[in-house]
Amino acid sequence: MMSNRRSFLAVALVCGLIPVSSNRLFSQQSAGAGAQAQSSPGQDEPDPLKRERSDSQKIKARKDVGIELKGAYKTWLEQDVSYIISDEERKAFRNLSNDEEREAFIETFWLRRNPNPDSPENEFREEHYRRIAYANEHFAAGKPGWKTDRGHIYIAFGKPDSIDSHPSGGAYQRPIDEGGGETATFPFETWHYRYLEGIGDNIDLEFVDTCMCGDYHFTIDRGEKDALLRVPGMGLTQWESMGMAKKADRFHGGPETLGTGPLASSQQSKEFDRIELAAKVFAPPPVKFKDLESAMTSHSIMNGPPFPFDVRTDFVKVTDNTVLVPVTVQIRNRDITFETKNGVSRGVVNILGKVTTITHRVVQTFEDTVEVEQPAELLEKSLDHKSIYWKALPLLPGSYRLDIAIKDVHNPDHLGLYGRSLEVPKFYDEKLATSSLILADQMAAVDSHSIGAGNCVIGNTKICPRVSTNAATPVSFTRNQQLSFWMQVYNLQINDATKSNNATVTYQIVDTTTNNVIFEKQLDSKDLGAHSDQLTVEKSLPMAGLQPGKYKVTIKVNDEISKQEIAKSAPFVVE
Repeated sequence: MMSNRRSFLAVALVCGLIPVSSNRLFSQQSAGAGAQAQSSPGQDEPDPLKRERSDSQKIKARKDVGIELKGAYKTWLEQDVSYIISDEERKAFRNLSNDEEREAFIETFWLRRNPNPDSPENEFREEHYRRIAYANEHFAAGKPGWKTDRGHIYIAFGKPDSIDSHPSGGAYQRPIDEGGGETATFPFETWHYRYLEGIGDNIDLEFVDTCMCGDYHFTIDRGEKDALLRVPGMGLTQWESMGMAKKADRFHGGPETLGTGPLASSQQSKEFDRIELAAKVFAPPPVKFKDLESAMTSHSIMNGPPFPFDVRTDFVKVTDNTVLVPVTVQIRNRDITFETKNGVSRGVVNILGKVTTITHRVVQTFEDTVEVEQPAELLEKSLDHKSIYWKALPLLPGSYRLDIAIKDVHNPDHLGLYGRSLEVPKFYDEKLATSSLILADQMAAVDSHSIGAGNCVIGNTKICPRVSTNAATPVSFTRNQQLSFWMQVYNLQINDATKSNNATVTYQIVDTTTNNVIFEKQLDSKDLGAHSDQLTVEKSLPMAGLQPGKYKVTIKVNDEISKQEIAKSAPFVVE
């Protein structure tokens, strides 16, 4: 394995996958090489790239790199990838001399770990970051929850249709297809999915905590949960207890250690199906909408009328070096082609999105289908409504381009394209900062099982942003709706003595025509979370008392400990 990695690194260096800065090293040694050439003109010059540096040069280089890696790159190396980066890669990263090379290295680092290099998706990185709040809340076991097998499956396929959970293990009556008989088990869970696209119907995935430490790992061996598996004469299957089989026969070297039972022969024939299932559930999903991908990349002239839609992007801090970027796509029902069958009108829209770097390297893709259904008699009334699609993307801070293509399935020539620059902000340590300020007409808390998962869910709150037609046009509400707003505050200072924060949060509604404050309320940060450096400000207000006009929501935060202030505003219109 080590030789394979060295061979790969050698090829990567030759092919330019891992950038190496040789200018500095060459300039430091070129004078010495020239002197040697003058004194020994007949000798070949040594390769300056292979010349061993002196101890003092090595120490100085380490100190220089140590200084350079105090920021985001140090966080990336020591926190984000500390358990998945090889020694060779770590050494190569530390020897890079500038941020441009480090950015290129990080891109290559994730690219090499793409489970499917032929696909623009990088499921490895998406698994690593997406829904981090949910995974860390529910699956952590001495390591971040998103790095566990349950986190992997949840990220890839979402919430299972049902979970058979045995958190304490204990007495267990085996079903016949596992051999029958009674035994005791380690803690385990079986996740059931009624359907997984590209895999099949009625999929059961089993996770076992053999260490009794909360670390459930995926297994294709249903006998692995048997706590008495290695105990002679105990936990026997039905046939073993009847003397028709021996427990020692379980260890035949196959994928499962279930033992002989009434259905043993039929189960053995399915063992390789379980291996194939494991391969499929951990494989990246295929690209479904090749036609949209072609339209996005070719920029060809459309045959039919353009398919208009609106896009909004927000920014929410996840880790020190990762930002969650929720993308909201809004489509007017009137622009969708509906087909009516059996009294139901149905419109279908395919959506494909892609995020690329300034060097045109794809770092994120997403694709999905939005379906809008209405009883046929209510279709005309629903045409003035809007439908939204929401996707949260984990990205590193930096400059990107966001491209989105949509297609009306019932009118294939009806395509829409969107392309804009995307500046993902950096949230610096010790500097008071906020997420985007999101306005919506509905907001609700989700249950503990849905934290960080699902459409429009950020943390433990479901809030679908209102989307304006362009940046210059504020979102609109009617007087019979509620105004809901959501924002997170980051990097509040904590008092060393009290171990709590000390800040005031003020939110207000301002009439932008008269600049009068219509409503104002002040909160103490301790009421939102006394011992946290991060707070979530969320509130819903009725708008029945507001006259039609232009307004804005402003949230101000004053940190009494760090003496920093910050404010964020969002305009809206009451119709």
